[in-house]
Parts: sequence; structure tokens; C-alpha cells
Amino acid sequence: MKELVSSRRMKEMDAHTIENMGIPSLVLMERASLAVVDVLKDKFDLKRILIVCGSGNNGGDGAAVARILHLQGYSVDLYLAGNEKSFTEEAARQWKICENYGVPVVNNFAPDEYTTIVDAVFGVGLSRKVEGHYKELIEKINASQVTVLAVDIPSGIHGTTGEVMGAAVEAEKTVTFAYGKTGLFQEPGASYAGEVLIKDIGIYSDGPFHKFLLDEEILKFLPKRTPVGNKSTFGKVLIAAGSTNMCGAAYFAAKACLLTGAGMVKIFTKESNRVILQQIFPEAMLVTYRTGEDREIIQEKLLHAVEWADVVAAGPGLGVFGNAPLIVETLLTEPSQKPVVLDADALNIISKNMNHLENVKKPIILTPHVGEMARMCQCSIEEMKRNPIDRVREFQKKWPVILIMKDARTIISVPGENLYLHKGGNSGMATAGSGDILTGITAGLLAQGAEPEHAAPLAVYLHGAAGEYAREKKGEHSMMASDILDAISNVLSQRR
Repeated sequence: MKELVSSRRMKEMDAHTIENMGIPSLVLMERASLAVVDVLKDKFDLKRILIVCGSGNNGGDGAAVARILHLQGYSVDLYLAGNEKSFTEEAARQWKICENYGVPVVNNFAPDEYTTIVDAVFGVGLSRKVEGHYKELIEKINASQVTVLAVDIPSGIHGTTGEVMGAAVEAEKTVTFAYGKTGLFQEPGASYAGEVLIKDIGIYSDGPFHKFLLDEEILKFLPKRTPVGNKSTFGKVLIAAGSTNMCGAAYFAAKACLLTGAGMVKIFTKESNRVILQQIFPEAMLVTYRTGEDREIIQEKLLHAVEWADVVAAGPGLGVFGNAPLIVETLLTEPSQKPVVLDADALNIISKNMNHLENVKKPIILTPHVGEMARMCQCSIEEMKRNPIDRVREFQKKWPVILIMKDARTIISVPGENLYLHKGGNSGMATAGSGDILTGITAGLLAQGAEPEHAAPLAVYLHGAAGEYAREKKGEHSMMASDILDAISNVLSQRR
């Protein structure tokens, strides 16, 4: 999997390469510029090129790109968005070289006169809002509709969080150097960056990585199937789900569990769901309870079902009133060490009393969407989206659970270990029942023996792959949860 770094970590690695390893900054700049030129020549219309530079090293990269293209015979103009008095040493050197070679410089420009614009204004170190002349410049570039390649990161995007710092360039592609920056793979930064191409320029880490871009490499943790196994071999899952008129959530979660490979599934649900679940999903076993039934009897039924299971999941369509809080509390406090996956209403229940997670020793995987995560963190959705990685890590310092925070770019985080960003999936997956399927996939992997820290990212990857398969068949507008469900078997059959 590709390693991801924050802006701060990237600066540290850059400094380490220059100061400790002895590779001059201008050498790194030349390699970065050559990588940009290669992409431009391969993928862009270079009839006439404008390169817009800032005063920092990002602008130095841009100037080097202009010089290389000019010497290769391309029609290229340089525009300085910054101030010569603010040049870094490297940027000043690159501009002087451009002057020596006669690279054309313009003091103003009409974007529509160019076929490609290269954005080299701000790099990953941007930490303040873009205002004044710079904001007007970015808006001018975006309004032109000319195809843009961004150098390292679209100007105006925060390199760590992906936040738009007042205004940001909308790029067709971004060439970033050494490692992916987390801001390029989180929204809204990901949308501004377009296709991200990571290029090796000779900067390497002097320490371990803990952030990764989730990809098919995670499939190495897919549980193996033994030819001599039976239904117990592949695990038993209990899913507490479905309140009155909400049996669909229980169906999606439970069926996803079996389709992922679990041997047996049992649904703990309202009695009112019995007939329809038996009709549409005869493969599942049922344990039911009635409205108004004695709490001690409900708890006894639930504990007996937990004793049968290897893995427990709860939340889809469960509701937050009546006996739902009792069910969630019982699953968290019962003494076994069986893994528990909590989603949807189970998360809404614990958000009202986070002490439910206190002193829990068993493996817990929470699968909140951004709104549910915000409720558990007691912050607004806007605050949660502003810096989701830090929010997730702060949450885990207090509550040592595994988190799958679902969004356009899902974050999967394991306490004290790795964090993954997932860029797969599509807008068609934003449909009722999709999250319930992810719950079932996660529980199904756990039942087959996947370790919790592997099951969480693996489930997200398989869920996204199923969503991509469904999109190919139905398109994003018409996708339903049942389409994602049907695609699970196709995804797994292609990868075994």
C-alpha cells in the first residue's frame, strides 16, 4: 500500500534528505521538475503552456519545468504570482537560470490563450488563508476552464487535512513527490487534486509509516477457505438488528455476512420481523423478542445467543428506544472476549453515554458515518470534517476501539497502529442499506478468523469494490443496496 504523510512529516523527510543524507535541494528540485515534465508530455496538450509560480520552492519547481520545456522547443510562458523579494534561495536560482536561457516571462496573462496551465504557486506548507491577489489569481485560473496540472498539491489545499484555505486551484491531475499527502486523499482536497500521481524523486523516510492509502494489497488478509471445513469452521455471527418496520437493515447485514463467507448467521430482532425475514432470507436463524416483554427475559435470550456466536454485530435498524439500549449495553458488558461490531443505532445509543465503552476489554469495531462520529465526539459535522484524522486519533486515545469512519473518503484507524484512507467507492453507495452491508462484511470476516485490525480495512476495501462492480452494472444514479449485496460474490470470486 502507498504510504501517506502529513505536511509536517514531508518537510521533515525533505530536510533529512538534504541535511543528513547530503542530496542538494536543487537536485531534488530538478528530479521533481523532470517528473512533472514527463506527465505533461504524456497526458496534456502542450501547444501553449502557462506556468504560474509562487516565491517558494514550489515556484522553483515550476520555473525548472518551464526551463526544461523551453529548451525542448515547447511554447511556454512563466508568470510570477509572488514577489521576487520573497524568493527562497532555490527559487531565486531557478528564476535566474530561466533568465539565462531566455524563458519568456509575462506580467499579465489571458488564461484562454493557453492549452495547459501548470499551478506551482503554493506547496504543501500552506498554513494560512488565501486572500487578495492570490485568491483572485486562483479564481481566474478556475474560471478559464483550461486544463490544469498542479505541482505537488493544488494551490490553496491544506496538505494535511485537505481543507480549502479560502480558495484552491481545480486541477485535472496533480503530480506529488515522494509520498502521497493526506490532504490529497481527503475531501475536499481530493476533488480539487483530480488524479494524483506519486513520483519518486529521491526523498526517503528515516522512520516507519503509519498512514496508508488502502488498495488491493489488503486482500492478503482475506481468510483462507479449507476444503475440509464445515459451517462451524467458517464462524457463527449474531446480529442484533431490525426494529418494527426496519427488517431490511437486518436482512442486508445478515446476508452480507453469509455472502462474505461466514458459516452461519443468527438475527436477534423484533417478533414483528419474523415472518418477512423467514420468507426473504431462509438461510438465517432467528431469535425474537416482543414489545413489552420482560427485560430480564430479553436479556437472557440475548446472552444465550451470544454464547452460541463467535462474533456479534449490532445496530442496523435497531432503534434507540424501548429495549434497544438494553441490547447494546448487554453486548458490551457481557464477559466474553468475542469481537463486537457496532453500527447505526448502536452508535447513537452509546453517543448518549460514552461510558458504555469504558473498561471494555473485547475487540470493538465502530462503523460510524461522519454524523454519527460527530455525535460521539460531541462536535459539529463541520468540525469533524475539518480535520477528521486528528479527530479519529483523539477519540481513540480515550476509547481504544477500531474505527471505520464512513465518508466519501473513509478512514480506518487501529489504536496505536495503522491508519488507512480509502478512495474507492462512488456516490451510488450513498444509499439506504449500504452501511448495513459493511457491518455484515466486517462481521463475516471476523467470523472466519480475520484479526480485527485486518478485518476493518479489508471490509472497507471489499465493500468499495462491490460498489464499483454495482456501478458498472447499474450506474451511480440507480444503484440500491441490493445491487451492492449482489456484487459481493462477484468481487470475491474474482479474487480467490
